[in-house]
Amino acid sequence: MNNDKIKNNPLLCDPKTGICEMPGEDMQDSTVEKAQATVKSVKLVYFTDPICSSCWGIEPQLRKLKLEYGAHIEIEYRMGGLLPDWSYNSGGIGKPSDVASHWDEVSVYYDMPIDGDLWLEDPLDSSYPPSIAYKAAQMQDKEKANLFMREIREMVFLQKKNIAKWEHLATAARNVGLDVAQLKSDFEGRAKTLFQDDLKTAREYGVRGFPTIFVVDNDGNKETVYGARPYAFYEMAILKTNPNILKSEYSKNWESLFATYPTLTAKEFSELSGTPREESENVLNELTAKGSLEKLSTKNGSIWKIK
Repeated sequence: MNNDKIKNNPLLCDPKTGICEMPGEDMQDSTVEKAQATVKSVKLVYFTDPICSSCWGIEPQLRKLKLEYGAHIEIEYRMGGLLPDWSYNSGGIGKPSDVASHWDEVSVYYDMPIDGDLWLEDPLDSSYPPSIAYKAAQMQDKEKANLFMREIREMVFLQKKNIAKWEHLATAARNVGLDVAQLKSDFEGRAKTLFQDDLKTAREYGVRGFPTIFVVDNDGNKETVYGARPYAFYEMAILKTNPNILKSEYSKNWESLFATYPTLTAKEFSELSGTPREESENVLNELTAKGSLEKLSTKNGSIWKIK
């Protein structure tokens, strides 16, 4: 890796590579091999962060993977610690306001709504609090924890909410049915240790940017997808790891999709329904006009939710 890459600020996510890159060395495979002994099926070990814009960019692909391969794969979320604090200056980023225009740019690139004004209006001091809150949610219920992650991502990318603040984390937890009092207790206790364990695991795996997904099974097969990639890359990695997996058919009508995923962006709806991207927004707007959906608009795109 060249010196320019090492100096990259992790908040500057490169749209060309699809990576929010951390300083450090190249990835190592040794820990993946060690981990395989306990993997009972194909597992996607997904290193991410609540404020990783490239990770928000692959939500359409991950949601489709869950629909087509969910019976055979487990996605294990690991927190990466993208923004410890602001005690550094690298890659042209030294203060929160420097991130604002960057987020607006990557929003266009990934065709996913992201409002960079968050960094001008109510910026985060660190991505550690929402990461620790996610670990606390995992302690309660893994499925609800993943819904919680989606909820706080919508908050930070579309609603310009500072998800380092407990009030927003509590609201997100309540919205997905988590026990808020228990979450706070775990957030202030064991979840901190679990978060540190994730950071340690990321170092052991040699993860240097997000998203990074290791596809592993218990037969010694492994594939790595580094950065935001089109759907075929993730599908190929799963099938290389286990060629015997068959994809499931799923209903592509809007009612079924919104029953599974209560909020969808136009890009997500296009990816999941097979509707051409230039038409997907019109379809969603028509459903909104009929009163079937509600639309939340930002300066950089919209999201729709079932009424």
